[in-house]
Amino acid sequence: MKVLFVCSGNAYRSPLAEALLKKMRPDLQLDSAGTNVENRISGEARRYSAKQNAGQYLKSTPESLETKRLVDYDLIIAMEQAHESIILRKCPECRDKIIVWNIEDLGFRPYEYIDEISRQIEEKVSELARSL
Repeated sequence: MKVLFVCSGNAYRSPLAEALLKKMRPDLQLDSAGTNVENRISGEARRYSAKQNAGQYLKSTPESLETKRLVDYDLIIAMEQAHESIILRKCPECRDKIIVWNIEDLGFRPYEYIDEISRQIEEKVSELARSL
């Protein structure tokens, strides 16, 4: 099974989800991308993935959604509704393979919510790992 996680910058939410699921389910083909890619993976993603013993699974560089062939994925996880809209504009036939997690961008929350958002991601990834 091939799974893609999508967020805005591919700097925090989607690479963290990818790394955590790679640790839990090494049998899956996992990837992540951003709709408006950042320059680097965030320190927060590095810190939390290391804390969860998943640091070795964290990608080194953010990637753009534009570089992905969306029809090749079996499941696409969008962090927000806006990401789903962007995915559907690029790949209308992907509608049935998209799940929206509704996990807010850290950039729109006060800094003290980092751990809460990280735990939300980890909880969703754990549920996904059990369901696949």
